[in-house]
Amino acid sequence: MHLYVLALQRMFFKKTYKQRHVFVNVKASVLPESLIRIARDYFDDARPTHDWDHVERVHNLCMHIGRIEGADLEVLSCAAYLHDIGRGFEERDISVCHARKGAQLAQGLLADMGFEDTFIQKVVHCIATHRFRDGLMPETLEARVLYDADKLDAIGAIGIARAYAYAGEHNQRLVEEFEREHGDDLAVDHTSHSPIKEYKVKLSKIKDRMLTSEGRRIAEKRDAFMSAFLERLRAECEGVI
Repeated sequence: MHLYVLALQRMFFKKTYKQRHVFVNVKASVLPESLIRIARDYFDDARPTHDWDHVERVHNLCMHIGRIEGADLEVLSCAAYLHDIGRGFEERDISVCHARKGAQLAQGLLADMGFEDTFIQKVVHCIATHRFRDGLMPETLEARVLYDADKLDAIGAIGIARAYAYAGEHNQRLVEEFEREHGDDLAVDHTSHSPIKEYKVKLSKIKDRMLTSEGRRIAEKRDAFMSAFLERLRAECEGVI
């Protein structure tokens, strides 16, 4: 009787949990919980714009895009959870590239945990290239998926939330008619920015820089939502609506 009840519980859990997150078993069956706990520890003092919630969202996007594009979900899951573990080092020292630092940390961590070298190198490449700077290009499908997922979290409804969280962190204006006051470059002084300026100069270009078909599809929808919101915001500030 006990075994029968246990079997029913497992069937129910599997069914309901899959409805919430199709790829929940990727984390449980492929990655040891200890690895995820170690990764999460790097975000104890993280700001809301780049905290563990950001990592979870990127992981969710990676699993969705990766499945559709045919990527290696084991490599992708690991890279997603570790992709920003170097962020804190960059925030404390702007000369540090968090992508490169994160790749170094991940390589040592995964080696210490006994992962195979081939697997480690695939994960390290994803992390090192997710920033797409310094001439480092995402060369594998998994790296391209992680790149897209990380950038997608900067646009859409969540992009709006993160943009205003960042504005609060840096004492920025909520709305700025920057077109009449500034050029097209983001100033060094963060207080002269605003979420609208950030969108016009930087975030509006993300949809055109996606590296996967599914990433582009999602980016188009998120960009349209974000653009419409900011136009509405401008209209309200001008007293039109």
